[in-house]
Amino acid sequence: MLVLSSPSGAGKTSIAKALLKAEPNVVLSVSATTRAARPGEVDGKDYYFVDVARFETMKAGGEFLENARVFDNFYGTPRSHVEKQLAAGKDVLFDIDWQGTQQLRENARDDLVSVFILPPSLAELERRLRGRAQDTEDVVKKRMARASDEMSHWPEYDYIVVNRDIETSIGEVRTILAAERLKRARQIGMGDFVKGMRGA
Repeated sequence: MLVLSSPSGAGKTSIAKALLKAEPNVVLSVSATTRAARPGEVDGKDYYFVDVARFETMKAGGEFLENARVFDNFYGTPRSHVEKQLAAGKDVLFDIDWQGTQQLRENARDDLVSVFILPPSLAELERRLRGRAQDTEDVVKKRMARASDEMSHWPEYDYIVVNRDIETSIGEVRTILAAERLKRARQIGMGDFVKGMRGA
């Protein structure tokens, strides 16, 4: 499980999309959310769009690996989708905030790698948010006010990437993924492989 977190506008979604395109063994964890779909978003692909009542039912039934309230909406990661992908040998990519990451760490234990994406400056973060032209002025102000609190959680993550240049940042996250895949603990069957070579 690979987690990418960042303040809104710092680049995690762009990095996640590039990673999914470049790494065929990585699949996206699709979250359930109570927020309305943005233009171009597809139900079941980008998010599972549900109403508050359905979300609460899923939460009460223990169907989420993590869930959180962000601004005025709820988000949660359905457990069944993630477990199915992991069982198939895939790496599962999460685009979630620090609250979700804390919950996921409790549930995932050693099988979690977390990366926090920082903007190069607050001024650049605000420029990117305004450049997206997706949010009202009020929402941009809320996101900027929230950014400082979100960034204070950076020490809880395994890796930090400062997104000065998107292509460099994508490369850094791919390097993290490659290194984590090579860790001894993730080399399933390596003991038998080495025994076979030694004729033991």
